[in-house]
Amino acid sequence: MPQIGHRDLVKFAEGKVNLKKFEVDDQRAQVNRLRDRIEAKVVASPEYGFIKALHAGSVAKGTALRSVNDRDLAVYVKAEQAPDSTLELVVWVRDRVAEAYPALSDDQIVANTHCVTVKFAASGLEVDVVPVLYEGEPNDVGYLVNKHTGERLRTSVRQHLDFIRGRKKDHPDHLAQLIRFTKWWARQQKKRDGEFKCKSFMLELLWVHLADGGMVLNDYAESLEQFFAFIVNGGLDSQIAFTDFHPASDLPGRGSAPIQILDPVNFDNNVAEHYENHHRDRLVAAAQEAFDAISTAYYEPAKGQAVELWQDVLGTSFQAAA
Repeated sequence: MPQIGHRDLVKFAEGKVNLKKFEVDDQRAQVNRLRDRIEAKVVASPEYGFIKALHAGSVAKGTALRSVNDRDLAVYVKAEQAPDSTLELVVWVRDRVAEAYPALSDDQIVANTHCVTVKFAASGLEVDVVPVLYEGEPNDVGYLVNKHTGERLRTSVRQHLDFIRGRKKDHPDHLAQLIRFTKWWARQQKKRDGEFKCKSFMLELLWVHLADGGMVLNDYAESLEQFFAFIVNGGLDSQIAFTDFHPASDLPGRGSAPIQILDPVNFDNNVAEHYENHHRDRLVAAAQEAFDAISTAYYEPAKGQAVELWQDVLGTSFQAAA
């Protein structure tokens, strides 16, 4: 019997990793106030320029970490009214948000490189308002604007949510929890290594890929070990893709990218497009260390030593359940 097991990880998740329901409800209420003001302005002013606002990001998906205090709201804007340049677009969105929510001061509505950040002073919550150019396509398909190149990226907030919610329904509780564990792990790695990269969306897609492949998810210690083993044993060599919204015949070739994990909404979007060989090497090395720690902890007779090994994976705040 291992010293650290599923029960210990459940307890750690409840105490440190997971966003509490009352926190979700409180933050969602604040985001809803912003969304409702935008939606009311849409109804009252046909010339306003916005079409709708949709919850997006990890909270909407149910994969958010407790320690993250920013939320995402996608605003669908009329493409024909939006400025062409990214900078002008973001400033234009800022002005539209200020128009919808006049109670907010200028320093609470900040134009950034690719979005507008709305800051709620009392709670400290920050909401990233991300513009999506909309041209009338079904299923809320629109276009994000690349902050570096100005190129448009096809996306759908609704389909992304449907994708992850459908898989969560297939794997109640466990899939979302395992995603959160690896997001937590990735955060620990970034603290140790400024060059480490492993974005949240990529982790979500890796877990869905493993779940679709039949991995049993109800033992968290075992599942995490298998996740890291997948990365270590060449799992990133192959193309990772999903055919929920597009047929397999539309898939591109594997290509030469160090990692190729395709957005299920848009096969032209490799989620790991900006990962170079050294980023992949760091990811594989970190996965190797995590795999070794978990494997060693399984056979460790001393509980204190087993805890220290798991702390190598999940950080020093990890403790065994009482």
